[in-house]
Amino acid sequence: MKKIRELLEKVARGELSPTEAEKELSFLPFEDLGFARLDHHRALRKHFPEVIYGPGKTYEQLEGILRSFLAQKAPVLVTRLAPETGKRLAEAFPKARYYERARLLFVPPEEERERRGLILILSGGTADLPVVEEARLCAEFLGNRVEVLVDVGVAGVHRLLAELERLKAARVIICVAGMEGALASLVAGLVDVPVIAVPTSAGYGAHFKGLAPLLAMLNSCAPGVGVVNIDNGFGAAYLASLINQLPERMAHA
Repeated sequence: MKKIRELLEKVARGELSPTEAEKELSFLPFEDLGFARLDHHRALRKHFPEVIYGPGKTYEQLEGILRSFLAQKAPVLVTRLAPETGKRLAEAFPKARYYERARLLFVPPEEERERRGLILILSGGTADLPVVEEARLCAEFLGNRVEVLVDVGVAGVHRLLAELERLKAARVIICVAGMEGALASLVAGLVDVPVIAVPTSAGYGAHFKGLAPLLAMLNSCAPGVGVVNIDNGFGAAYLASLINQLPERMAHA
């Protein structure tokens, strides 16, 4: 708090511009809880606040982290939360929402943000929906307009071609697919926007729990495909959000 007061005083005296003060604020010290060091100023550097990874943390640790973020009036997003822990936290924090299929808990910002651009999320099949839900909720939490097309995999390509106009309207497309993971390559051959491929662990034996679609997506013959890790809906949403919101950010730079 002392550092913040000093910066505000410098701005008031004209010794520092608001832009310069913001840069200094972005690297202020973290909050040390002993078991975690919380980066409350990450949104100033990274455009989005810190996101909490749930596994490996006790309930008490997660509760302490949430209380700290909420004391800063910051939006909170926790990923990969087991149902028992997620529901318990949602009971302890009335504003929190837990989504079991996506394994996500979040506390939305106090002021609803205008959703920007358009991220289109495609799923190869219904089995991919848990990862789709994680990507959708994370992307919406980060302030994006999101649409979802379910079960448009390459086993029936006419289902995808019927939605070509919606594909062309998106700023960025997330393709979530298991099995052989061909959906992202097909989509990238049809559009002129970035395609983010998410391999999933849905598939039969030689699929190797997502390794087969991961390698297929990395070897895409269509240019414009970027690949995140297996089942990583959050990572896809974060990257898509950076791309989707770039025009507005550049306009206000």
